[in-house]
Amino acid sequence: MSEEKIKMNLSCPMPQLDFDMITLGHGSGGLLTNRLLDAGVFDLLKNEILDKRHDGAILPVENNIAFTTDSFVISPVFFPGGNIGELAINGTVNDLAMCGAIPHYLSLSFIIEEGLMMKEFWEILVSIKMACEAAGVQVVTGDTKVVERGKGDKIFINTTGIGHLHPQADIAIGRVKVGDKIIVSDNLATHGIAIMSVREGLEFESDIESDTRPLNEIVKILLDDFGKNIHLLKDPTRGGVATVLSEIARDSKLGIDIFQKKIPVNEQVYGACEILGLDPLYVANEGIFIAVVDGAVADDFVEKLKQQEHCSHASIIGEVVENHPKQVILTSQIGGKRVVNMLVGEQLPRIC
Repeated sequence: MSEEKIKMNLSCPMPQLDFDMITLGHGSGGLLTNRLLDAGVFDLLKNEILDKRHDGAILPVENNIAFTTDSFVISPVFFPGGNIGELAINGTVNDLAMCGAIPHYLSLSFIIEEGLMMKEFWEILVSIKMACEAAGVQVVTGDTKVVERGKGDKIFINTTGIGHLHPQADIAIGRVKVGDKIIVSDNLATHGIAIMSVREGLEFESDIESDTRPLNEIVKILLDDFGKNIHLLKDPTRGGVATVLSEIARDSKLGIDIFQKKIPVNEQVYGACEILGLDPLYVANEGIFIAVVDGAVADDFVEKLKQQEHCSHASIIGEVVENHPKQVILTSQIGGKRVVNMLVGEQLPRIC
C-alpha cells in the first residue's frame, strides 16, 4: 500500500458501528439503509450538493457538457495497485477526459452482495474519496441496493460522470486524417497482467500493479498546449490497444501502420504475457490513453507528455495512412507484417 493510501486510511478511520457485515436489511430503504449511508457514504464523501440528500442533484452547468456512464464488475474486488472503488472513479473520469472534457460531478451506485464485510466496504469508500480528490471531482448523487448471498460477487458499482468541454477541444473520429501520428501515453498491458496475477487459477508471483489512475489533468495540460491539433483520444481498456486502433481504422475508413519496436511494454509485463501466451496489444489498460495528433506537432506532443507523471514511456507507435483502409498493420521487430484485428471473444472476463 502506498504512503498516500496509508495516510488516508489513518485520517479516515472506520466509524464504530453496531454491525460488521452488510445484510439484506441494509438495502431495504429503511433504518438499516440510513445507518449504512450515514456512517459511510454521506459522511466520507460529503459536499454541498450531496449533503442535500435529494432524489437527484441540481448542477450549475454551463455551455457544452460531456456525459458518460459505466459499470464495474471487476474480479477480484481488491487487486495489486487498487480496488473496484478507485477503478470506478478513475474509469469514469477518464472517459470524460477522452471527450476533451473537464470532469466535475459523478453519480455513484452500489449493488452489494449480502455478507460483504463492512471493513471491506469502508476500504472501498476511502479509495473512492481518494480518487475523487485526486481527480478534482465530487460525488453528488447515488443509490445503494443489496442482493441475496450468491446473487452477486461482493460488490458492483455503477457511475455516471458530467463535465464541461475544454474550450480548445475538438475530439472526433471525423477529424482523423492521413499523416496523423498514433501516440500511447505509457506502458501497455499493466492493468490486465496485474489482475491475472491474482485471478483464481492463474496466480503467479509478481510485483506488477494496476496502472489505474485519473488522466484528466494530463489531458487538460495537452489540450491547453496543443488544442485542435489533438484529433482523437481513446483509453484502451477492454480489448486493449489493438481493439481501439481497429475501431479507429474502421470508423475513419483509413489505414493505420504501427511498429512493434515503438510499442512500450514493461519488461516484467512482457515476460508475463509470454508465459500466459498473450499479446500485450490485446491486454486491458486503465491508466494510459491513445492520442491521434497532427503529424506536425507529434514530437512536441510526446516531449510534453513525457514531462507528466506516469508518462515517461510515451511513444509514437504509428501513423494514419491511405493504404489498406479499415485495417491496422503491424510491422514486427524483424520487419514482418501482419493484420491486427479486434479482440474476438473474452480474453479475461471481468477485467474492469
